[in-house]
Amino acid sequence: VQLQASGGGLVQPGGSLRLSCAVSGRTFGSYPISWFRQGPGTEREFVAGTGRGGGSTSYAASVEGRFTVSRDNAANTVTLQMNSLKPEDTALYYCARSRIQYKIPTGPALYDVWGQGTLVTVSS
Repeated sequence: VQLQASGGGLVQPGGSLRLSCAVSGRTFGSYPISWFRQGPGTEREFVAGTGRGGGSTSYAASVEGRFTVSRDNAANTVTLQMNSLKPEDTALYYCARSRIQYKIPTGPALYDVWGQGTLVTVSS
């Protein structure tokens, strides 16, 4: 299984970006997929995740109401729509596959396959 994140870029505060995570491998639909981010000098933190079927989602408090995570099992992709972006959202964003099938964990140690990261910069 491989994950590839894309869609990052430079955006002004209040703007929007859409990140995509393309997942290769036949087990895509069997595991939750989540987004994490890591800003300068900070630890990697959970942003949002989607369960196996896409019906369940989980969000960090800092992004709830602004970000939306979704998955398309037929296309093997997970999308993170980010609206009302703030400078503190600036970070390298990663998608990752959970080791656990039946819940969306928030700890990075519970994810075993990671994409390479895509940089999001929110600045005027």
